[in-house]
Amino acid sequence: MTSMKRKLAAALAAVMLFSLAQSTFALNFTGELGNEPTFETLAEAHASAPGVVQGIFENETKTFIGHPVLDDYPEGTTFVYRSSNQYAGRAAARLNTNIFVYAEQHFDSKDDAFAFLQDAGLIDIIEECVGSVVLVTPLGETFTRQDVASYYALQTAMLAQKASERDADGNVLSYADAEYFGGYGYIYFIGIDGGATFFNNYLATQMDYASRIAGALLIGGTMEFIRKPATFLPVYQVNGQADVIEKYDSANGADALVRENGLEIHYNQAWPLRKLIEAKAETVDLKEQIQAAYYNLFVKAMRVPVLTQALVSGGTPYSGYNFDEAPYSLCERSIVIDGKTAEGIYLIKHQCDDRFSDIRTQADGASAGSPGMVVAPGEYMNVWYEYLPEEVLNNTAPAGSVPLLLANHGGGDDVRVFVEEFGLLNLAGKERFAMVGADHQLIAEIRGPVFTALVEYMLETYPALDASRVYATGYSMGANASNLLSGYNPSLLAAVGPCASRNNPVTPEQVEHMREVGLPSIICSSSYDNVAPIVTGPGLNMSEAGIKLINHWAYVNKLGDLTYDFDLNPVVGFTPDKYVRETVNDEFVRETWYLYNDKQEPRFAFSYIHGMIHALYPQYGPIVWDYMKHFSRDLETGEIVYNPNV
Repeated sequence: MTSMKRKLAAALAAVMLFSLAQSTFALNFTGELGNEPTFETLAEAHASAPGVVQGIFENETKTFIGHPVLDDYPEGTTFVYRSSNQYAGRAAARLNTNIFVYAEQHFDSKDDAFAFLQDAGLIDIIEECVGSVVLVTPLGETFTRQDVASYYALQTAMLAQKASERDADGNVLSYADAEYFGGYGYIYFIGIDGGATFFNNYLATQMDYASRIAGALLIGGTMEFIRKPATFLPVYQVNGQADVIEKYDSANGADALVRENGLEIHYNQAWPLRKLIEAKAETVDLKEQIQAAYYNLFVKAMRVPVLTQALVSGGTPYSGYNFDEAPYSLCERSIVIDGKTAEGIYLIKHQCDDRFSDIRTQADGASAGSPGMVVAPGEYMNVWYEYLPEEVLNNTAPAGSVPLLLANHGGGDDVRVFVEEFGLLNLAGKERFAMVGADHQLIAEIRGPVFTALVEYMLETYPALDASRVYATGYSMGANASNLLSGYNPSLLAAVGPCASRNNPVTPEQVEHMREVGLPSIICSSSYDNVAPIVTGPGLNMSEAGIKLINHWAYVNKLGDLTYDFDLNPVVGFTPDKYVRETVNDEFVRETWYLYNDKQEPRFAFSYIHGMIHALYPQYGPIVWDYMKHFSRDLETGEIVYNPNV
């Protein structure tokens, strides 16, 4: 094991050097750690985490500890493989994929455990998707109820992104494990024989566990007759017993069956992610089955937490920590592998690119748009990401035929996290639009001119993009950025969709210009959005900030003066021209109020989701896109054109 220890030490040193180097370039935030892969026992990973995470960009001033839930974790039972170049910093660790592997066997050494993962193809898989594999062996001969506490400890530590505690002196101690080898919504489980039985009996049956898992591969396994899944679960079942399959079918509401390529796919026609894929094999090739589950199931589903904390975990030791929000929402996922998605959306990275260095901040100490963050003079935008349909890159799309969406991340976030968790990456594959998103955390002062320059660069670089259909959306701080661009250069945009924002950083002169050129808008909020509460107070009615924001957009789009009567029109107060109430993702009630202009065009919409907190939600993307895509701007006259048939 000497060589393994040397490799681990070298990798940790490289991580620290990379992190320190990053800290000298304020705007070179890439959300990537640049580390070499590591393979450790859980105890080693737990001990390594604080030192490595401390050195990550913007973590330098914090104090990190290993999550105490792992302090008494059974030694020698669990191993952690971390891929190279993990996502880290701000919210980027949420992009890491985590695969739990419960194998009903013990390993004599760390080398043997590593060889098992390598032979199973899991090292190659996790290097491809980026993240960690956590290999768990039973406390006894097989997994039993006694192993549940260990699973709870792993889940708690790995999913507690940005969670912390206070010591006796009131100092904040941040937990490091989640950013070191944990993740967020890309959580998958592989249970082999007794590991599958353990999952069936103790994890699938508990909402707190089951609803955080986006997909499970179960090889063999049984389920006690009295037990049943607590919620719907995407499952890839190899040689499963009929009663187990029936229980997952029932939980998923499966009402359709497809047989192809030797597989039986049981699924819910209304919600196709709720499925069980049944495979049979006389001799199980572990590597083959893992690859099949990964590409057919895992990469197509994710879980996103958007509920208030501790709803189903009130009695657990660490109830209420960050993202203790089960049940997580089950949503479609499009994963970027080798620079592109399966739907042909290519990711082009621009990191540390000086193309826009002539647009720099001037003010010293101005707010950066996120608590505790300030703008330094001389900063400029040098990190951005392009998401392009393949027909744009290879010039097979006609000139001026593909819409462009400017995607603005929230405070403390990463562009790629926003694009994925807002549902935009998956949507772009279906709707065939291009996106660009910049890291704008520390450049609040120059977002208007730099976003304009970024959009103009995209239009000049890719002839297939349509200058008449440029849109902007964003969440929280990103919504503020979208509002700011709307005021700075409204003629650039055909419509805008800011979500979870109550700020409108525009001048009176800009408002008048916006009114002159017009700009359709949809704004979104939710009932437990305490960070940017548009709706608040008794009866969950529009706040003063919300009224001010809505009046702004009504004025810009020449929709007349609004009057407010919350008895007559709960929540919004104004009388809409159209009202729609529906359910999104089979979980939340959504209400939308529309205001029409004199041409009967819906120039403003307010969308409100009941029960959600301030959080990214993959349904937001489709909501704003389904509104914005109907508008374009005539490039000759500058007028807004509405097409209801898009």
